[in-house]
Order: sequence, then structure tokens, then C-alpha cells
Amino acid sequence: MSTGQRLYQLEQGSASRPRTGRPVVHATRGVVSSGHYLTSMAGMRMLMSGGNAIDAMVAATFAAAVVEPIASYSLGAESVFMLYDARSGDLRAVSGQGVAPGATDIDFYRSLDLEEIPTGPGKQAHLSFTVPGVADALIAMLDRYGTKELGEVLAPAVEYAREGIPNYEYMIAALEDGSTREQFDHYPPGGWEVFYSGRELPGTGTLLRQPALGAVLEAMASGEQGAEGDRSARLRAGRDVFYRGEVAERIVESSAAVGGVLSSEDLAGYSSAIEEPISTSFAGHRIHGQGPWTQGAVALQALNMLEHFDLGSMGHNSTRYIHTVVEALKLAMADREAYYGDPDFAAVPVSELLSKEYGAERARLIDPDRPHAKLPPPGRVESAGIGYSPVELAYPGSARRTQAGHASTDGTTHIAAQDSEGNLACSTPSGGSFAKSVFFPDLGFALSTRMEMFNFVPGHPNALAPGKRPRTTLINYIATRDGVPVMTFGCPGGDHQAQANLQLMLNTFVFGMNPQEAIEAPRFATDSVPNSFYPHVYYPGQLSAEDALSQETVYDLKVMGHRVVRATVCGMGATITARDPETGVMSAGADPRRACYALGW
Repeated sequence: MSTGQRLYQLEQGSASRPRTGRPVVHATRGVVSSGHYLTSMAGMRMLMSGGNAIDAMVAATFAAAVVEPIASYSLGAESVFMLYDARSGDLRAVSGQGVAPGATDIDFYRSLDLEEIPTGPGKQAHLSFTVPGVADALIAMLDRYGTKELGEVLAPAVEYAREGIPNYEYMIAALEDGSTREQFDHYPPGGWEVFYSGRELPGTGTLLRQPALGAVLEAMASGEQGAEGDRSARLRAGRDVFYRGEVAERIVESSAAVGGVLSSEDLAGYSSAIEEPISTSFAGHRIHGQGPWTQGAVALQALNMLEHFDLGSMGHNSTRYIHTVVEALKLAMADREAYYGDPDFAAVPVSELLSKEYGAERARLIDPDRPHAKLPPPGRVESAGIGYSPVELAYPGSARRTQAGHASTDGTTHIAAQDSEGNLACSTPSGGSFAKSVFFPDLGFALSTRMEMFNFVPGHPNALAPGKRPRTTLINYIATRDGVPVMTFGCPGGDHQAQANLQLMLNTFVFGMNPQEAIEAPRFATDSVPNSFYPHVYYPGQLSAEDALSQETVYDLKVMGHRVVRATVCGMGATITARDPETGVMSAGADPRRACYALGW
């Protein structure tokens, strides 16, 4: 065998390993992986100029608002984060999720004859705005764990906005979508002048300049530069431009102009949260994620069930394996619908839901030969004081929308970074979809519509309340081994996020795949749960299977009773980063389902 053939086999895999279209990126000084190569480059610039992984993640997340606005991510939206700071030993979950404005409550919407909060073309998107959260969270993490000034981490984003970035295929496909065009027309002037040439699609490689967004970013940097005091005081000054100063005023005015109810008090009073993560153990690792204000516990609950099955002997993506994983996910999703919500407002029984005893109890409900034909009942958690929660409880309209079809998994992006000091950080920013929200050209960004995820059921953990976080779909994870952080996981995809992340973990921990193999392996997802996004469509018993899964496996799943539909993607934009604690060598993978790229140094 020639050297070239041997290298090809090492990169592509042998007959016993999945083939990949890209190599794993290995490095000793740092890695960054994200939904676009320019986003990754923004983070890498921080590493190469002496910054750490938190600096890199912050810079990349700001840059993604410029590079990936079509990934349902806007500077006026939100993000969730996981980070590990090697200096302090802090392993933290961070909430940059926006909250419900003070003027909104259940009675407010019912006075408008609404039983759900609508978004989308021709809908009342202005009634779904949450308070922007991502900017505050990024600056808070930069202050506590980063090393750079705000102007430094904003510099790549400002350059991209002012000088322009080349339009790329995923961007143009999103602009071609009829919903985007309809929403721009419904809330004029929309983004026509910014993102189109006249009203025609731009060509691939043409420059997209976003001067209004660049001006907002520059205003924040100038606020820091002109402030007195120590580094923290200067960072707060940059933050206050967005939440208390000129940008805040324009956000409130823009919201009011289309009928929104965001107030100056909402922005000035907003604060992100740096929290202890929730976690569970699996296959010699401990997996850490965000709390029940997200769906992060879904993957952790599923792991607690799946450790009672010999998944390895079933074979990767075999009929038996897919069936078992999907049924565990259905059980975890049922608990999500009944019990998850912002723990600052509701008593969520996290410790009981994540207990090994409860996982074993739920695992016994998985029939090896037959799937649940619909979402099963949630488990009984006595301490919660909540009884059976049928599908109709949270979103009454979902019962009227049961049908066969495809659940949307577009949007959102993911960013991860590691450095040679052992710092890890990852971000999943989202919100402000052009097809659902309102784009404000004078600001250069849209506002998040994640209010749509609340329900109007009094006493439910996810019932709407002013100042409350909606139970977001956004999640990401850090895995530790022997107490040492070694990996990050993240994959966009709405309700498919927890499911895709679970499969990334199983691919890694059960089947020994490297980051690129784990990412490129075909995925699947259950849609047998009311969708978190308006109009909360419910597909009882439906299983989405990516096109790369074999026809024979799909046939066998149908014979078992699964309602299988083919899907182009079940979550896309996945990223895994890993670090060998003995050698310090880092590795990263990036999802070819989108323009994702990993860089190493």
C-alpha cells in the first residue's frame, strides 16, 4: 500500500468505520469550529493574538451575527453557553436567553383573542419579542473569564459588517425562501435593501455589507473606549450602550413602531445568568449541560435510560439501535412537556428526573419490538406536584394539527473553542429568523421571537410570566472524564437539537468515533412531540430519517410500526471539539451539512 493510499484510508475510515468527507482538525495551541469559516476565523484571530478560548468564543459569536444572520441568529436575540475556565476551575452553564417583557402576561394575549403566541409570515411577530440576551451574556463572560477588551473581540465582526463578506450558498438559499420575502414585505422595509440587489437574489461571491449593524457594534466598542475605570467598568460601559444607551433607545422605538411592547426598563433590567450546570454520567464520562429552562436534560435523561441497553452489540444505526434510542427520546420528551421550565419561576424536579433510579424505571417502558404510537405519558414525579400532562395541555392547537409531514430543523448555529491552557467554551446562538421575525434595517438586526415557546396554562412550568425565560430548544454540552473537561458537543436543529447531540455522544462514547466521524454519521429524530415553535405541529409516531440511512433499515423500522419520513437533515451545523488531557492535543470536527469549518493552530 502506498503512502497516499494509507493516508486516504486513515482519513476516510476502514470498512469497519464510517467514511467522512473531511479530516479531523488536530492542533496543539487551539481549535475553533463553527457554522461558517469566517466565524471560525474570528475566533482564531483571538487565539493567535494571545487570547484564550473564552475570548475566541465571544469574538466568534459576535461575528456570527454578521456572517450567519440567515441561521436564525441576530444580535438582538439570545444564546446559551457552556464554558470551563482552567484558572479558576469553574465549569459553568450560561444563559443569554432573553426573557418575556414586563408588559406581557397571559391575560395580555388573551385580550387579543390569542391562545398561543404567533410568529411567521403575516402573523403578529411583534408580539413575540423577547428581551435581547446574547450581548449581555457575551460581555459578562468576557469580563469574568476572558482576557481581551471588548473592542478587540468586536473587531472581526465590525470588519465583516463594514467591509463585507462574500454571499454564500446557504445564505442565498435562505434569502430565496418565500417566507423571508413575505415577512420583509409584511414589516417594510425589511431587509430588501441590505440583503438583495434591488429585489433580486445576490450572486454567490458578491459582497454583503451591513453598515447599520457595523455601526451598532462600533458604538459598543466606543462606549468601552471612552469609559473610565478598570477593565470591568469599561466592559460594562460598552454593554450599557446596548442596554441603556443609544442602541437600547432605538430597539425600543423600533419595537414600538411595529406594535411591540419592549420597554426601556426591560432592556435596562436584563441580566444574563452564570449557573451551575446539570449533569449525568455515561460510559466513563460526565455530561454537563444547561438547566430545565432549556431542553438540555432530554439528552441526559435519555442517556440514563440507554445505559441499560447494550447499544454497541446492536450495531450503529441498526434498526434495533434506532428504535431503542428513539423510544428513550420519546420518554424524555414527554417529561420535557410536563416538567421543564424556568426554575426561577417554577419548581422543576431536576434531581428526580436525572436520578439513575428514575432512568431505570423509564427504561423499562421501552418495548423492544413496538414503538409508542404517540408521545407517551410523562413519568410520575411525586415531588413535582404535577399530574399527567397530555399533549393538549401545553399547546391546545397541537391536537388539531396532528398530521404527517416534516418538522423544520433549519436555523441556529453553533460555535466551540479550546486552547492550550485547557479552557473550553461553546455557544449556540439563535433567534431573529428573517422568515418569522422583524428585521430593522436601521439597527441591522432582527429581534428574537422565542416568546412563541411559552404556553398559557396557569401553573405549568413553562407558562408565560413577565421576566421569565421561555423553555428554549437551545443547548450544548461539555463532557468531563475523571473530573477533567475533555469535549464539547453542539448541534443546531430546534427540537432535533437534543436528539442530534445525543447521537453525537453515542457515536463517540459507544462506537468510538472521532469527531468528524461522529458528526458526519447519518442521523434520525422523533417528531412525535408538539414542536416547540409556533404553530406547534405534532406528528404522532413519526420518525425522521436522513437520506443516508439505508433503505433496508427504513423498511424494517416501518415494519416495526414507526411512521418513517425521509429528511435532508436531522439537525445540521454540528460541532465537536476534544482534548487529550495527557498530550494536550486538541481535535475538532465540523458539519458538512452546512458551511461549517474547524480551524486549528
